Amino acid sequence: MKKEKRYLPLHLSGVLRLEVRSWKLEVLDIRSELMKNHLILLAIVFLLISCNHKKLSHLETVIKYYQAHDNSDFRIVKELICDSISMGEGDYSTLYSQNSFYELFKWDSIFQPTYKLINVEEANSGIIAIVSSGSLRYEFLKNNPLTCKYKFYFESDKISNIEVLECPNSDWVVWQRERDSLVNWTSIHHSELDGFIHNLTEEGALNYLKAIELYRNRKG
Repeated sequence: MKKEKRYLPLHLSGVLRLEVRSWKLEVLDIRSELMKNHLILLAIVFLLISCNHKKLSHLETVIKYYQAHDNSDFRIVKELICDSISMGEGDYSTLYSQNSFYELFKWDSIFQPTYKLINVEEANSGIIAIVSSGSLRYEFLKNNPLTCKYKFYFESDKISNIEVLECPNSDWVVWQRERDSLVNWTSIHHSELDGFIHNLTEEGALNYLKAIELYRNRKG
């Protein structure tokens, strides 16, 4: 026996079609809104990436260099320097690779240094910076803080050379006297630490601080 086909009343059928059409429109609106939000998010990410890769001026590079040193953040320092960098004063200069410069950075960090940029300005072929720095080592050598003027040179917008121009508030006579007294006393009384003054590694810095501690206790 054939089943009788049943149809919705005409007025209900029309309402159902309208509801389905309305639902489809709502889905399209939601998809459109999601697409718009997705595009906005992509635009924000692109802007953030663009800002992070904004090219720094040489002056901004020097400022960021000292901020990174003050925060003991070699990751930032590495981004600002060339694959090799020289540091010097007068006729004396030392060339460092990024790895050997990192060793020097770790050596310096042991003395808990602070860096305050007093002034920075553009100069012919470079940047001149006046920096006041303090550390446990400078404190022992009775030159704390030590304020010096440096000249920065660049290659391909990265720091390639740092030259010490002058340290007007320094007292090198006192510096040498305190250093020599420490070295001589340590070599006699704690030969296991002898050579720390020339060991510019993390271990050398730790031995330096140990020698200072022993020397101070001995004098006291």
